[in-house]
Amino acid sequence: MERHRGDTRGSGEAGAATAREGGTGRARLALLALLGSILVPLVTAGLRSVLWVLVGVAGLALAAVGVWWALAHTGVLRFLGTVLSVAAPVTVLALYTSFGMLGPALLSLALWALAVTAARTVPAHGHTLSAQAVVKEPHAPWILMNPRSGGGKVGRFQLAEKARAAGCRVVLLDAGQDIAELARQAVAEGADLLAVAGGDGTQALVAEVAARHDLPFMVIPAGTRNHFALDLGLDRDDPAAALQALTDGVELRIDLGYAADRVFVNNASFGTYASVVTDPAYRDAKARTTLRTLPGLLTGEDALRLRIRAGRTHIDGLQALLVSNNPYGRAVDAARPGRRERLDSGLLGLVCVRVGNTTEAARIVRGPRSGGLVRLNAGEVAVEAGTDTLPVGIDGEHVVLPSPVVCRSAPGALRVRVPRRRPHTLRGSGAAADWPRVARLALGRLSPGRGQHQFSGPRLVHGGRDS
Repeated sequence: MERHRGDTRGSGEAGAATAREGGTGRARLALLALLGSILVPLVTAGLRSVLWVLVGVAGLALAAVGVWWALAHTGVLRFLGTVLSVAAPVTVLALYTSFGMLGPALLSLALWALAVTAARTVPAHGHTLSAQAVVKEPHAPWILMNPRSGGGKVGRFQLAEKARAAGCRVVLLDAGQDIAELARQAVAEGADLLAVAGGDGTQALVAEVAARHDLPFMVIPAGTRNHFALDLGLDRDDPAAALQALTDGVELRIDLGYAADRVFVNNASFGTYASVVTDPAYRDAKARTTLRTLPGLLTGEDALRLRIRAGRTHIDGLQALLVSNNPYGRAVDAARPGRRERLDSGLLGLVCVRVGNTTEAARIVRGPRSGGLVRLNAGEVAVEAGTDTLPVGIDGEHVVLPSPVVCRSAPGALRVRVPRRRPHTLRGSGAAADWPRVARLALGRLSPGRGQHQFSGPRLVHGGRDS
């Protein structure tokens, strides 16, 4: 049965106007907070505030050196590194307290954090997010549920019962079953929507089948972290809410990432992280296994050194590489990837890590362009390490692929159906702050809506066609 929801353009225009007004307010808040973060130390200590800033940077650099020693070495150096990583910031805080600078420093830091947060929420040029469309209800939706995923969320939230009540065919996953084959069989039997209640690795396997047959795909966040669901704006605390997409949903056209022939919805990781997760003990003792294996992976004789080619850019000597399906909004690691501002840019985000000694570890404090941490965007990247195969963590699942591994973006490959009302829709937060734009917007020299499209971020579709 098809439901018609009528024209939603009027509400979309009203929402866009509200977003423009909010963007100007956030830009002014960001500029005022940034100015306050500079004025507080200047008023308190005058030109001596520069010295206190240098003291803070030095403390961070020493802490970075300590962390490097603790991760890359064993024995005495690991102990000294642990001590240094704690002692350096504690000493800086003690000095600030002794000279009456702790309060101003904390206030300045809080204002700076507020400024950055507000600036990141200002809608980027040409990218005001909006999500409204009219879609047909599926007649034969099929949902794969992993009862073990997320500590048993399928049972805890009664997802199978609620999905069956909504008219879905539910398949509970047993250990050892071929997930992709189950999805292909569902398509052969007439399923017109594929869905997964499970982790991101399972989501990727079924999403590939949905994309190949141009069927809508639905995400039910029943995994542990559910990064993909987060970037789609879904409520990870209430997985059952995703079922609203069946009767009151919109469809988004988003990209898929490929590592060789394997799909990823979030990221593919290479190097140290991918090697750590191959250890059989990792699942049950993540921290202990990481501390035990990292020294050999970072500085041992068998330490893997990655090389990448992305267009005209060639980088070698990397210890870790994160390739994401669309760029993340800030510097990340594989364990805390943050959020992506959009899922339809047609680009991969590359976060490259190269730290070989204490000097390079200290340089990371200077930020993502320090040399130790390099960020790039590319449509395709080739990864190799002088070996026949490479371990890769694809959405947290360990695989071994022939080297070199070519990662690419498949723009607009996947139709994703999500609830029309989503609590965590990204509106620019998490993206790098565009301070020149923020300043022009705050000072009234730029119209918030100029050059922006009504529909941006993921493209919206009506029954499979671009809107």
